[in-house]
Amino acid sequence: MGCYECCMRCLGGVPYISLVATLLCFSGIALFCGCGHQALTESERLIETYFARDHQDYITLAYLIEYFQYIIYGLASFFFLYCVILLAEGFYTTSAARQSFGEFRSTVCGRCLSTTFIVITYFLVVVWLLVFSLSALPVYFFYNMANTCHTINILSETPSSINQLCIDARQYGLLPWSAVPGKACGMTLSNVCKTREFFLTYDLYIAAFAGAGMTVLALIHCPLHLAAWQLVFRERHRREKEERRLHTLFGRAFSEHRGSLCSPYVLHTADV
Repeated sequence: MGCYECCMRCLGGVPYISLVATLLCFSGIALFCGCGHQALTESERLIETYFARDHQDYITLAYLIEYFQYIIYGLASFFFLYCVILLAEGFYTTSAARQSFGEFRSTVCGRCLSTTFIVITYFLVVVWLLVFSLSALPVYFFYNMANTCHTINILSETPSSINQLCIDARQYGLLPWSAVPGKACGMTLSNVCKTREFFLTYDLYIAAFAGAGMTVLALIHCPLHLAAWQLVFRERHRREKEERRLHTLFGRAFSEHRGSLCSPYVLHTADV
């Protein structure tokens, strides 16, 4: 085998679909964990500066943000290892499917392992669909806040009406109802929307939301790819089993007729 044939054989065993899904998953997890961690920090700073005066009013929120940040650390570590394992499984299944008769031939243990990864990945898809939905909530909050600020800027010539436009953090469950002031109204809210912290936090939550969506797409993509190869394995196993059965029947009939029976397979002139 020459160098070109060897390279083509190696490239033929690369699971390009699994590779793309793995890169998509890495990118999504990096966006969600990195941007989500920083967005939570900036959110705590915004609440502390503009919506709560007493530290006791947002201490519960601060603890929740800290817990979520630790969860983000765990998610990043877990999915880094899991995506590497899925990529290795993609290499294994692709090599086993491309080489029908060789040392990489599919085994019962390999098929069982692939099925296990499919079940686990589908469970993770359900979990990440929930995470994807929850990550839309802060985006919705900041979107409403930005729209309210835009309305205040339009109605800035009538101060009596803009003071009635407010964003109440207590309504979203971010602060207890006893928190003071708990809300920002009128030009105060408009000034909050013009700060660097607001724009940075808003953009970070959008990036985290996009990262969660990319992760969901990658997790859906991986089990579909593995399930498709499972179908290939089963079909090939069924054909091999049928061929062995036909060969057994022909050998038995050949022995019974003492060699007078012709082969049912077409004779190729190239084999003569």
